[in-house]
Amino acid sequence: MKNKLIIAAALIIGLSLSVKADEGMWLPYALNNQTLAEMQALGCKLTAEQIFSLNQPSVKDAIVQFGNGCTGEMISGQGLLLTNHHCGLGQIQAHSSVEHDYLTDGFWAKKRSDELPNPGLNVSFLNFVEDVTAKVLKGTEDAGTQDIYNGIVESNIESIVSARKQGRNVRVEIIPFYNGNQFILFEYNVYDDVRLVACPPWGIGKYGADTDNWTWPRHKGDFCMFRVYCAPDGSPAKYSTKNIPMVPKHFLKINLNGVKEGDYAMILGYPGSTDRYSTSFMVKNIIDNDAPALIKCRTTKLDQYRKHMDADQEVFIKYASKQAGVSNYWKYYIGQVRQLKHNRVYDSRLDQEETFRTWVNNKNSRYDLYGDVFNDIERKWEIVGGVQKAMTIHREAGWNGGEAVAFARRFRKIESMIENKTSKEEIASTARNMKASIDGFYKDYDMALDKDVTIALLNLFYQEVDKSQMPSMLIELAKKNNGDFTAFVEDAFKKSVFVDKEKMNKWIESPKSLKKDPIYALSENIIESYNKLAEKYGKAEKIGEVAERNYMKGLKEMLEEKGGNTYPDANFTMRLTYGQVKAYIAGDAVYYSYYTTMDGVMEKYVPGNWEFDIPKNVRQLQAKRDYGRYADEYGQLRVNFITTNDITGGNSGSPVLDGNGNLIGLAFDGNWEAMSGDLKFENEVQRTICMDARYLLWCIEKVGKAQNLINELVFVEQ
Repeated sequence: MKNKLIIAAALIIGLSLSVKADEGMWLPYALNNQTLAEMQALGCKLTAEQIFSLNQPSVKDAIVQFGNGCTGEMISGQGLLLTNHHCGLGQIQAHSSVEHDYLTDGFWAKKRSDELPNPGLNVSFLNFVEDVTAKVLKGTEDAGTQDIYNGIVESNIESIVSARKQGRNVRVEIIPFYNGNQFILFEYNVYDDVRLVACPPWGIGKYGADTDNWTWPRHKGDFCMFRVYCAPDGSPAKYSTKNIPMVPKHFLKINLNGVKEGDYAMILGYPGSTDRYSTSFMVKNIIDNDAPALIKCRTTKLDQYRKHMDADQEVFIKYASKQAGVSNYWKYYIGQVRQLKHNRVYDSRLDQEETFRTWVNNKNSRYDLYGDVFNDIERKWEIVGGVQKAMTIHREAGWNGGEAVAFARRFRKIESMIENKTSKEEIASTARNMKASIDGFYKDYDMALDKDVTIALLNLFYQEVDKSQMPSMLIELAKKNNGDFTAFVEDAFKKSVFVDKEKMNKWIESPKSLKKDPIYALSENIIESYNKLAEKYGKAEKIGEVAERNYMKGLKEMLEEKGGNTYPDANFTMRLTYGQVKAYIAGDAVYYSYYTTMDGVMEKYVPGNWEFDIPKNVRQLQAKRDYGRYADEYGQLRVNFITTNDITGGNSGSPVLDGNGNLIGLAFDGNWEAMSGDLKFENEVQRTICMDARYLLWCIEKVGKAQNLINELVFVEQ
């Protein structure tokens, strides 16, 4: 019996070494034996049902979709929720002013009545999952064309969703996996009363800002806290003073012992998007067309943001969240292009495609199914390559460039109503309904900044886009002004209703046609030009749709036939990833430890610098080494650590768990050396950057002096 156990253990260990144990964004409701064996070999003590169950409380019940792009987790039985500072930055900014600068100073609710409501913010709890592939594809077998096929699929999805909801107040969606070869239904309970409870000061929550973003070592306290409220009967409800803190089915306890190298680490969350199975054509398009155009546009915009934000604290507060949104993926794409080249991802895709061709050609039945897939894929990407750069610049420097130009798009409906001679009463009613949206826009709008952004982006637009793909209005204006749009923008900002709240309010009282408004006219002309490019792009998508779906089907079949353990690309559905706390070698003679400390925070300190300033009370606590029970065995306060987990955007705010499902950290970023990771997992260097749970607790207790929150948490020491 003993020999059999030894052999079984050896098989499990051997199996875990035969695959990249750290790679994979697994569907937690469908963990297979191979994945579970690998998790257990690394140190997971939980069963599959303890991680994910539809019948009893499990870890998945503590994990939420936070807003429209992040993850959060419940950390108390009283509705307390933890996520990243950058995930809650929009809400923090919305509550901030020069008088109450929560961005700079932080915010700590010492009692429930201090907690701040956030209209428009919600969190979603997953409560049901079902594979509905057969139901979705029913009737498509004899579809004569792709349009008919798509129509049948859309109709089936609508019917399945309706049957599942049955009038209940839940969100039900059916998401395609493996490029449309599988469809899964997800049902969520959505809570709309989510209140801000705590956030650290800027010098903790945004420490390192753009300079440190996407790099290791890091020294950032990237967290904030909210509370989820519900109706007195426990059901989801809109904000009300009568609401009570929600009691989650499960919440996470916090491990006070910290981590050491080699420890098991598991992350559950909602990763946004990956393209691990994409073709070489997509990789080439990113490197040659999409990313370079986006980088140029966002660099131009950020230069103007920084100039105005550095000069005026009020502007800084207004634009802090906007700047963060622009800069995050600006630096991401810079790193992605660099690492796609450095890690030879294009070449690896070519190798994979050649392997696929050989596999297909070795069997007639395979050739009948997959023999010509690359013909249509190549045709698709040839068309896309011809329009991608122009489309990206139309979006980034055009209709989504200057804020007033983007704002003008909201008024297309009213302009259409005026043009079609809709009744004045209906037009007036539509205009009044826009009032809240309009007030929200001007609350965080600075005309001087927007004017400089618009000038710079239009100049870039004209320089970068081929004239055959240029909006006609830009061509005409360039002829009049020698390719410089300064004079046009200056004049447009004097005349337009969109840049001035007082003018806009007068217009709302008596809406008139906007066709002669120069900002509206520009916005419309750019959209018209973009739509022509989008039409070509759409035709290309249709050409490649079936071929890319079939390629994905065949590739999955080939990989699994060769012993691979495949997982679907990320698509903002709940995933599990597992790995270890681990240092790495970043390059020749460059070794990175697996954790950072408060000493490193102080080494980066630059007084008065927006990225590396540190609040006075934090410096005083560090000088006294006042770390309390959160210090490690060497008397240090650990700030961040790294793991080999596989995450991407959307995982921001995800909990990092130990083998027993206790919280040890908070995931917030990836590292520079693996910026190509969304297209190809880099096994040797890919790391998840995490905030240590003990640093979180220290910030709450020592910096925020929010003992009320500490008292609400449950700790384990194991």
